[in-house]
Amino acid sequence: MDVMKCTFSAALFAVSVVVVPAVTVSAEEVAMGNCRNFDEVPVATGTEADDEYELIFSDEFDAADGTQPDADKWVRCPRQSSTWNRWLSDSEEVIYIEDGKLVARAIPNPDQDTDPVPMITGGVQSKGKFDFKYGKIEARILTNPHKGNFPAFWMMPTNQSGGWPTCGEIDIWEQIDAQNVAYHTIHSNWTYNLGNKNNPKSSFNENVDMSQYHIYGFEWDETSMRWYVDGKQVGSYAKSNDADALAKGQWPFDKEFYIILNQSVGNGSWAADADVSHTYVTLFDWVRVYQKKSTGVNGVVDNSGMKINATDGCIHINCDRPTEVTICDITGRMVYHGSTVTSADVEVSGGIYIVNNQKVLVR
Repeated sequence: MDVMKCTFSAALFAVSVVVVPAVTVSAEEVAMGNCRNFDEVPVATGTEADDEYELIFSDEFDAADGTQPDADKWVRCPRQSSTWNRWLSDSEEVIYIEDGKLVARAIPNPDQDTDPVPMITGGVQSKGKFDFKYGKIEARILTNPHKGNFPAFWMMPTNQSGGWPTCGEIDIWEQIDAQNVAYHTIHSNWTYNLGNKNNPKSSFNENVDMSQYHIYGFEWDETSMRWYVDGKQVGSYAKSNDADALAKGQWPFDKEFYIILNQSVGNGSWAADADVSHTYVTLFDWVRVYQKKSTGVNGVVDNSGMKINATDGCIHINCDRPTEVTICDITGRMVYHGSTVTSADVEVSGGIYIVNNQKVLVR
């Protein structure tokens, strides 16, 4: 999204639960990545074991149909003069919840007398509500390709001193027109103003069947970025070791960024001119953000409000609020991890286990 133009994770012996009602998960299922209780939740997309991450932000968009997005997490994107935001509207017809998804639309303007633009479009951002520096972010998305389509899942820095593109921009996913292609890009002074788009390569794309949902992921740390589609890495960008390149803005990504989800339409500069008689729709099923944490027997975990007991072959956990739970065997091997657990029954073989630093004997 050029501003100027404009898990459930089943890694080995590790499970990250986003919202857990009473469930039963066997250790064998966890190890094999075959947790049938969570069919809708994606396999990890990262290149590192998921037990290194904890969930720090998520929206499953599971509020009642017709309601607005959670005001504690999102605000509307304001109308401005760039391509992507030129027709943004606060109308509830272009942003709303339906069937457990955030619906973002671009529609023919029903009231051009009051608002003299041909279309109105929808977008939300976490600016002022949530931002983060380094971690992993994923979203499950479906769009409806059509001439002029221009949706995006992207991030901008909270501190935009220096202006765009010097401040930096991270485009996790974009799609244009009727193309079955996903685009992933970063913008900076180095890439945009100085023309170093291939030093190193800063934009990636691949063929994707846009008639299906896909999970678009992005990992980011102090020295590199990686983009994923359905768990497959499709691009990477590294911080330079050259002091001159850094001084010229090659890596403006060492600060907090916030999230933007929007349905825009093109103006002919990249995406084609909008079909102003068409209704464009993009569905965001969920968004999740993770950051690295300390795990294992020596991990620091809050046990307050959690009750643990064991019966033959099973550890029973009940929490009075969503709680992070880690279970390791006596060797330190993780057999279960839940990010926001309220109740869980974890089937294990007999032995001694460490549940959030408490020893539990299972017969």
